[in-house]
Amino acid sequence: MTIPLEHRVLARNDELARHNRDWLAARDVLAVNLMSSPGSGKTTLLERTIHDLGGSPVVSVVEGDQETARDAERIRATGCRVVQVNTGSGCHLDAAMVAKALRELDPPARSVVFVENVGNLVCPALFDLGERHRVVVTSVTEGEDKPLKYPHMFASADVVVLNKIDLLPHLDFEVGAFVRHLHRVNDRARLLPLSATAGAGTGEWTAQLRDWTS
Repeated sequence: MTIPLEHRVLARNDELARHNRDWLAARDVLAVNLMSSPGSGKTTLLERTIHDLGGSPVVSVVEGDQETARDAERIRATGCRVVQVNTGSGCHLDAAMVAKALRELDPPARSVVFVENVGNLVCPALFDLGERHRVVVTSVTEGEDKPLKYPHMFASADVVVLNKIDLLPHLDFEVGAFVRHLHRVNDRARLLPLSATAGAGTGEWTAQLRDWTS
């Protein structure tokens, strides 16, 4: 009974995701699903991105966590509109949660909505939220074999951000090996090495966003 139930859950989610996608398209709003394991630096990357974009385009955020509003408070401190979604025991956001958050955010036309998903490299890969692009954020502190261990997540990405590259001199992390592992599961994703804290490489990331909104 587990497999039919899972199929029904995902089918219902996919239907709601299509509604989200149509709703966003009608308003010319770009939605980006940010996924990662806990501690990869998603929130720091968002803070840096909001600062670097400088309000053009306008950014708003759906912030997903199991508990607390700590990350939402960090995003709100940038001056960006944010809606917190707490999933309790849930390990991911779903299309229904995002639909409710989008209506509360009411993003303006030609803006960007980032969905910062719950930190997890398994469940979020299964759930379409209605986003236009998927971005997986990983970091050099997590090990170069992550694409092999979590292939479904990395296979779903349009862009893979390799964060915390400023720490490479202090770690046993081979970027070339990471690239090879990524290409085994996804040879179309764009890899963007950067440091959200130090700012290295973030210009290519913001350029990618501007390209998506042009």
